[in-house]
Amino acid sequence: MIAVVKREATESQVKNLIGWFEKQGIRVNESKGEYCTVLGLIGDTTAIDIDLLQGLDIIESVTRISDPFKKANRKFHPEDTVVDIGGVKIGGGNFAVMAGPCSVESEEQIIETAKAVKAAGATLLRGGAYKPRTSPYDFQGLHEEGIRLLLKAREATGLPIVSEIMSPEQLPVFEDIDCLQVGARNMQNFDLLKALGKTNKPVLLKRGLSATLKELLMSAEYIMSEGNPNIILCERGIRTYETYTRNTFDVSAIAALKELSHLPVVADPSHATGKVSLIKPMSMAAIVSGADALEIEVHTCPKKALSDAAQQLTPDQFTDVMGAISKARSII
Repeated sequence: MIAVVKREATESQVKNLIGWFEKQGIRVNESKGEYCTVLGLIGDTTAIDIDLLQGLDIIESVTRISDPFKKANRKFHPEDTVVDIGGVKIGGGNFAVMAGPCSVESEEQIIETAKAVKAAGATLLRGGAYKPRTSPYDFQGLHEEGIRLLLKAREATGLPIVSEIMSPEQLPVFEDIDCLQVGARNMQNFDLLKALGKTNKPVLLKRGLSATLKELLMSAEYIMSEGNPNIILCERGIRTYETYTRNTFDVSAIAALKELSHLPVVADPSHATGKVSLIKPMSMAAIVSGADALEIEVHTCPKKALSDAAQQLTPDQFTDVMGAISKARSII
C-alpha cells in the first residue's frame, strides 16, 4: 500500500502518522520528494481502512499495490535514485561509463588499461579479481592479488573501482573496493545479497541468465530490505535459442526497469553480445533506451586476454565507441 502525503503536511503530522502505522505492525518506507512525501507501507495492510486514511487532511491519495518488491518499486519512490560511487554519480540524469578488462592479469596490464579508458572518457574502472567461470579449468582470476592491483590502478588514475564479489566471506577483502558487483550467476545467491544489504557500499546487481525482471527486482529487494539502498541494476543479456551472439541483449528491459523501479540501470553490451563489432551499436541502443550507465570491457591486447577475448575492445576501439556514445547522448 502507498499513502501520498500532501506537501503542506508538517513534519510532526507525518511522524505521528508513521508512528500510528508502526503500532499496527506495518513497516514504513518514507520517500521525501520535492512536491510530496510517499509512504510505502510494508506488511499485512489488509486491516488498514483506506477510506479512513483518505479522510485525513494530510493524505493526498492511498493505493493498494500487489507487486512483491516494495523498496525497489517506483510507486514507493517516484523520484530517481542517485547512487554515488567514489564521487561518480549514476542515475537521476547522471551518466557514467565503467570500463576495463574482464580479468586483472598483471600490474602493467591493469594500470595501462586504466589510464587508457580514463583518457577516452571512462569515469569508473571495472576489473575482475575473482572470476566465476563455466569451466573449472579456465582462468579464475588473481584473487587478493587482483584486488591489490586494482587499488594500485585507482591510485594511478583516480578512477573508482567496480569488481565482482562471489561470497559473503570475501567482504573483508573487498573493503576498499568502491562498488561491489554481483554477477549473473550470483543474482539469486541470497546469503550474499543479505550480506551486501548490511553494508552501505554501492552494489551493481546483474540480471541472471534466465531471470525475469521481477526476479531481478526481488534480488534488489533482498539487498534493500537489509538497509542498503545503493543498488544499480544491470542488463547484461539473457539466454535464448539464439547462438550467433553470446546472449540476447534485452534492450526493452532497460526501459521497463526504468518504468518499474527508481533504481539506476546499467547496460553491459560486452557480455550481452560477446562480439566486439556489436558493442558500439548496442551501446547507442542502450543510451536511447534510457540507460544511466554502460559497462564495457577493454583490454590493451585482447588477443592475449586470459578470459573473454572476443568481447574486449582495444583502447582505440573504446575511444571510437565513446565518440558514438557522446553523439547518442546529445540527441536524447
